[in-house]
Amino acid sequence: MTADQLQALITAGLPCDHCALEGDGRHWYATIVSGAFEGKRLIGRHQMVYATLGTRMQTDEVHALSMKTYTPAEWAQQSA
Repeated sequence: MTADQLQALITAGLPCDHCALEGDGRHWYATIVSGAFEGKRLIGRHQMVYATLGTRMQTDEVHALSMKTYTPAEWAQQSA
């Protein structure tokens, strides 16, 4: 899987203001900003992202995904 393919999966299932991916094809690091994260705890945010991948985590198509998830307001604070 490429970064573009993974990004397309995430952004198709989750409205993202920002989605950046780095990785080697199996191990990925993502920074995701979405208004859908408002009011959600970290585990809930991660579950939302995993849901966009369907079975790709179980079938090892995506072996590992480390992520930082932000609301737009949190992202603005990070960027300041």
